[in-house]
Amino acid sequence: MRHGSCHRDRQPEGRRGKNHDCRQSGRFTGGDGKKTLLIDCDPQANASSGLSIYQDQITENLYSVLFDPQNARKAFVGTELPFLTVLPSAPDLVAADIELVDKPGREFYLRTLIEQVADEFDYILLDCPPSLGLVTLNALCAATEMLVPLQCEYYALEGIAQLLRTYDQVRKRLNPRLKLLGVVLTMYDGRNKLNRHVKREVWKCFPKLYFQTLIPRNIRLSEAPSYGKPVLTHDVKSRGAEAYLSLAQEVVRRQTAA
Repeated sequence: MRHGSCHRDRQPEGRRGKNHDCRQSGRFTGGDGKKTLLIDCDPQANASSGLSIYQDQITENLYSVLFDPQNARKAFVGTELPFLTVLPSAPDLVAADIELVDKPGREFYLRTLIEQVADEFDYILLDCPPSLGLVTLNALCAATEMLVPLQCEYYALEGIAQLLRTYDQVRKRLNPRLKLLGVVLTMYDGRNKLNRHVKREVWKCFPKLYFQTLIPRNIRLSEAPSYGKPVLTHDVKSRGAEAYLSLAQEVVRRQTAA
């Protein structure tokens, strides 16, 4: 059973790239009959709302069970896909970064929670916030693989250096089993000169780790969250849906070859 962390680099222009990747990955693995748990580790809870899970409809969330892992299942929410389960987030999760500061073993609370339920799933996806706080550190310490969705913008390219330094430190000191699965470019427009430049730089810096699949800018991807659906449910024939299917297949091939 694999624990996969989706981490987005800091970007000033929206959050669609990162949240889409974890939601769509969950949709693919769940739709393929693999029992999948998506853990929303972001206080903005976009991965949750993108699957029609809203704050006024739930009583438990990741924050409420993070310090009470035996009751993690109480926060699980089913989806329209029988094999996809979500552990939703809430704005309260912001407080976890403060509360974890002086706790012993503060980096491993999420790992402890996952250990309670790991045997029930084939895949566990951790949707991380863009900040490198203690909740994100918990996700990196709980995961076995890290996938980095990178928006094709200059600031995102800058931020990946900081993320990789954190990744190296986590591997050395806290979680030696963590592997970098790869970098996927999102919101890509081949007509844009900057996008092409970012693609070349990523392919040059990560010759063995970049994914061939490019996630395009696509209106269906942008509007799917407003319907509370993954793009594969919203419009499976769209360019965005086809790209995510291709990415999921590429991820599976890479895992199989590892």
